Amino acid sequence: MAHERVPLDKFQEVFGGTTELSSVALGGKVLSFSDEFFADASNLLKIEPSASLKGQFGPKGSLFDGWETRRHNPAHDWVVIALGAPGTVLGFDLDTAHFNGNEAPAASVHGFYSNDGKIPGPEDEDWVEILPKASLGPSSRHLFLLPSASGPYTHLKLSQYPDGGIARFRAYGSVSPLFPSNPQTPLDLAHVLSGGQVVSVSDAHFSRASNILLPGRGYDMRDGWETRRSREKGHTEWAVIRLGAPGYLTQAEVDTAFFIGNFPESVELLATSSDAVVPEEDATWTTILPRTKTGPNKQHFFKLENVEGQVYSHVKVVMHPDGGMKRVRLTGTRYVPGYPPPSLSRALPALPALPAPSEVRTIPAEPLTSAAFAPFGQVLQAWADPANAPEGIVHTLANGGTAVKYHRLAPITSSYPEGSAAFTGISVYRSTPAEGAVLGATWPVKVLERHPHTNQAFIPMGRTAHPEGEEALSPNGYYLVAVAETGEDDKPNLSTLKAFVASTSQGVMYNQNTWHHPMCVLGSAIDFACIETQIGTKSEGLDCEIVRYGEGEVGVAVQIPQL
Repeated sequence: MAHERVPLDKFQEVFGGTTELSSVALGGKVLSFSDEFFADASNLLKIEPSASLKGQFGPKGSLFDGWETRRHNPAHDWVVIALGAPGTVLGFDLDTAHFNGNEAPAASVHGFYSNDGKIPGPEDEDWVEILPKASLGPSSRHLFLLPSASGPYTHLKLSQYPDGGIARFRAYGSVSPLFPSNPQTPLDLAHVLSGGQVVSVSDAHFSRASNILLPGRGYDMRDGWETRRSREKGHTEWAVIRLGAPGYLTQAEVDTAFFIGNFPESVELLATSSDAVVPEEDATWTTILPRTKTGPNKQHFFKLENVEGQVYSHVKVVMHPDGGMKRVRLTGTRYVPGYPPPSLSRALPALPALPAPSEVRTIPAEPLTSAAFAPFGQVLQAWADPANAPEGIVHTLANGGTAVKYHRLAPITSSYPEGSAAFTGISVYRSTPAEGAVLGATWPVKVLERHPHTNQAFIPMGRTAHPEGEEALSPNGYYLVAVAETGEDDKPNLSTLKAFVASTSQGVMYNQNTWHHPMCVLGSAIDFACIETQIGTKSEGLDCEIVRYGEGEVGVAVQIPQL
C-alpha cells in the first residue's frame, strides 16, 4: 500500500481530527514481542514524549525511554499491539527520539481484525500489510499518511528491520463505535468509544485537544487538553467535537481534574448540525450552555439549553480565556431518521424497523456533587484538597494536624407539631441491592417517599460481604440517589427527577419534604447510619409519605453507568 510522508509542521492539519487508537489512555497495550533486551516494548505506547536518559546506565547498558532490542537479528524484531478500540487506521507516527546510532533503520506495520476475541500471533496468516517497509532516521519523528483509511483492525504488528530502537509508536484513525440497539438509550455521544472526534482546535500547545474525549479521568495533566497562555483581553480558545452520531443532547460534563492553577475561568458550549466533518465557516451555532464559571480540579455538570427536539452533530467547547480541561462529556440519545425524539415518544407510534420507543423516560445517573444536589439537600463528604470544597464551607486542621475538619456541612432540622414527642436519633440501615439495580443497568423508579417534618441523613458505614466475593466488585462501593421536586398535585413531579451515583465516601442529607427513592445500593450490601428526627409512627403520614407506581404507571427509569 502506497503512503505519504508528512512534514512534522503539518501534523495538526493531517492528524488533528483523528484518534490515537494505540494509546494506553484508550486501553492500548503490548501483547507480545520478539525481544526487549535493552528497553521495554511497553514504552512504545506511553502518553508522554520520550525522555532523554543520556548518561544513565543499567546492568544491560545505556538506558532508553523506548523499545530497544539486542543487536544482530538475522531476520527482524516485532511487537504485537492490541488497539484500545477497533477502528480504521489513517496513518502512523514512528518516533526514534534519542536513538542515534542504535535506531531501527526501517519499519513496517500490519493489521489484524479479531471478531471472536482471538489474540493473533506474529506468524498468523490473517495479518494484512498496512505500511510497507519504510526507512527511518535517527532521533526524529516519522509521520506516514495512508492513501485511504484502512481497516477496521483490532491489533497491529510493528516490525523493525533488522533490530534497534523505536521510542514511540502511535496509530491514528477513527474508532468503529458500537451503539445500543435502542436509540433512546442515553450515552455520551462525544466519547471516543462512541466515535466522537475533535475535528478542529484553536490551540493545543501543551497537549492534544482530542484527549478530552478519552475514557476515565486520566493520570495527570498530560492526557488532558491545555493551551498556551493568552495575553489579550477577550481571548478565547476552542475545540470542535464531531459527535459519534447526530443526536439529541440533554446534559454536559466539563472536568478540570488535575488543572488546579490553569483551569479555564469559564466555559460555554455551542452546537450545530452539519454533514461535513468540519462545519462550514458560515455554520449557525446555537448556545446550549451560556458562559459559566469553572473551578479547579473538579467535575462540572450542566443541564443544556435550546436542545428540545433539536438534532446536533457538532459541539464547540469554548474556554475563556485559555487553560486546560481534562474531559468533556455530552450525554444524549442518537438521532435515527423517522424515529421520534425522546420528548415526543409518548405521542408518536413505534416504527416496525426499530425497537418500540419506551413509555418510560430514561435519565442518566451522574456522579454525586454538592452543586448538582444542592436543590435537594447536602452532600456529606471530605475533600482531598480543601480548595475544592464548595464556597462557604469552613475547614480547619484538627487532631494535631493529621486531619482536616469540614464544619457544619448540614444542619439537623424538624418542624413536627407541638406535643408530637419528636426526638432526634441515629438508626442503622443494612441495605441490600434491589432487583435489577446493578452497574450498567436501566432501572425503573417504582417508589418515592418524603419526610414532611424532618430532614434525613444517610452516612455509609461500610460494606458487608458479597456472596460471590469482594474481588468481583469495585473496591469502592456505590449507591444510587434519586430525587424529585413536588408537583402541583403535591405528588412527585417525575419530569424533574434526577439521579446520582454516590460512593461510600459520600453521605447525603435530604431536605425536609424532598421526594427521594429509598436507599438503593449497587453491587453489595452497605450499612448506613441514618440521622433524623421522628415520632415513631406513620399512621398520620407525619414521619413518612410514600408513593408507589404500578407496572403500568412507571414513568421514569435511571440509566446506571458502568463505572
